[in-house]
Amino acid sequence: MTPHAGFSRRGWLLFGAMALLWGVPYLFISVAVESFSPPAVVAGRTLIAALLLLPFAIRGGALRAAWKHWPWVLAFGLIEMAGPFLLLGHAELTLPSGMTGLLVATVPLFAALIALGGGDRGVLRPSRAIGLVVGFLGVAIVVAGPGLFGGEVTLLAAGEVLLVAVLYATAPFIVARRLGDVPSIGTITLSLLMIGVLYLPIALLTQHEVPTLPSIGALLALAVICTAVAFLAFFALIREVGPVRAPLFTYVNPVVAIILGALVLSEPLTPGLLIGFPLIIAGCWFAATGGRLRPAASVTVPPAL
Repeated sequence: MTPHAGFSRRGWLLFGAMALLWGVPYLFISVAVESFSPPAVVAGRTLIAALLLLPFAIRGGALRAAWKHWPWVLAFGLIEMAGPFLLLGHAELTLPSGMTGLLVATVPLFAALIALGGGDRGVLRPSRAIGLVVGFLGVAIVVAGPGLFGGEVTLLAAGEVLLVAVLYATAPFIVARRLGDVPSIGTITLSLLMIGVLYLPIALLTQHEVPTLPSIGALLALAVICTAVAFLAFFALIREVGPVRAPLFTYVNPVVAIILGALVLSEPLTPGLLIGFPLIIAGCWFAATGGRLRPAASVTVPPAL
């Protein structure tokens, strides 16, 4: 189907799948870091996912094509995976998973600011500018402090997650400007493999306890479901609805993260979370799309979680 056509049944199924696949990682990360060190989570997640995707990347020469641009593939992996995966793991040692998912949803806000710095004056249109203000107001409420959260949220952890959002907003520019001609499956597989190999010795040095079965299960779920399967589903979604409308599922991810955090981990739905949540989602929507269902065409890659 064309990018401007309505969603087909298959398109809606893939859309729902992606909202779930990249809404649940925060829950799995929270469980994994109970007995795995954050570097061990990164190494395990990336290496397992890379091995699963390797046959798909080798087929058709995608991996070979990506290797020709390995410096930029590595740069993409460092910004999209190495930094964010570690920061998320460390932040979730103290930060509730639902709130982590909500703060990561600020990616479109930072992407709009990066686009503005690159000369895209469309960000200054009233609807998008108001979206930026509303979105950051929501962030301020979420991280406002003990008055709203009972002292459960640290500014350091919240800052780590917001840095993740900045990195996730930056990575697509590398893909669009330096890796646009490289098959996506090749870029993803090679970058996962590079980051996994990079983190493996760090993981071995920082892992000091025997992992529990729940943590092992969570790590396997992160690698298989939230990375390998999620990327395959994401590529299928792009083919079905186009690269412009496919990223819209990222607005649903925080809902999944917050609900799962409350139901599975008994995380509290604090006043700050309930007030800031709609402001962040509305702000992201308007900042990224101007309030339209069909934003201006662009090539982008949503964050991998």
